[in-house]
Amino acid sequence: MNLRCPIVALFSFLLIGCASEAPDAETSVSQETTAAPSFQADPQPVEAREVATLAVGSPAPDFNLPGADGEMHSMEDYADAEVLVLAFTANHCPTAQAYEQRLIDFQRDYADRGVQVIAISPNSPLGLLYEELGYTDLNDDYDQLAVRSDYANFNFPYLYDGDDHRVSLQYGPVATPHMFILDRDRVLRYTGRLDESERPGTANAEDLRAATDALLAGEEVPTPTTPTFGCSTKWAWKTEYNEKSEATWKARPVKLEEADVAKVKELVANEGSDKLRLINVWATWCGPCVMEYPQFLVLQRMYGARDFEFVSISADKPDKGDRALKFLEQVHSAVDNYHFVGDNIYELVEALDPNWNGALPYTLLVEPGGKVVYAHQAEVDFLELKRAIVEHEMMGRVY
Repeated sequence: MNLRCPIVALFSFLLIGCASEAPDAETSVSQETTAAPSFQADPQPVEAREVATLAVGSPAPDFNLPGADGEMHSMEDYADAEVLVLAFTANHCPTAQAYEQRLIDFQRDYADRGVQVIAISPNSPLGLLYEELGYTDLNDDYDQLAVRSDYANFNFPYLYDGDDHRVSLQYGPVATPHMFILDRDRVLRYTGRLDESERPGTANAEDLRAATDALLAGEEVPTPTTPTFGCSTKWAWKTEYNEKSEATWKARPVKLEEADVAKVKELVANEGSDKLRLINVWATWCGPCVMEYPQFLVLQRMYGARDFEFVSISADKPDKGDRALKFLEQVHSAVDNYHFVGDNIYELVEALDPNWNGALPYTLLVEPGGKVVYAHQAEVDFLELKRAIVEHEMMGRVY
């Protein structure tokens, strides 16, 4: 699910005015990758079915899944553990992210007592919408597990079950996170939540700890089943919304408005706004601009329902507005698009950012009131940019 901008299409556009296509329903955000290449993910369509959560008292289904470390992991690899805690979780989910530190703390506190946490991502990348990524910098692709594991300092393995849900269908997690605790005989003894307070800093995985303490003491779990709250599991058959979302986006009108120096200054000032404003200056004759531009539209689709907006400014010559509009139409740039039509391009530079030397592309992220919180010349690192957005105090990773 990586964004693609074919080289042939790109250079065709640069030479004769054709443009690369925008991401379709099966594409996703291009990300930094750190996972070892020993496993190649291949998400598959899966026939729709009813999924039941495994009943407490049932023998635990075995697993053999690829981890963020590039290695395969099976239940036998953890035979020495007195208790196994399977945490079905996800990169993208704000609830899952809210509980990550509690899960890390739990593993730290119980590691010497023979308890092993194993995180499993059950989600199919085929079932995930751009619009569901508003609280994250990552999707749920396999190669993103390593990025999240490293960034969050997970102290437990993080496994991927997004190709065919072979393991997840047997356990039946309804949401992320969803906990399953297995005893020494690998019988399911608890399923449900970590605790009943989602917001970070308000609880300490009390339900998870109570169930684990009971098992370690050789006692029955006092409350073996609890409800769990979070993002619904993204089964591979949940693709109809992808198609609707894509059709809706492509049906939105694409317009290009002329902008003078005063308008550019207004955009940067961001006065009277309640949104972070991302501004990208580009041109059709700039190869890197054309290559990366569709990913800015992905950011709008990810974060646009929150306090965020993406604005584009074309630096094409004043008489090349038609050419700029054609490109924007072909990539479905249904955002506020502007074309600088001043006679002196250096007036654009000065109006946008006096620290900019004028080379394209150029990108700014400004708060309401005009404070610049991110500025970058040349192609951006989209993982870095996403983190600048989602970790800004106006946004955040949790509800």
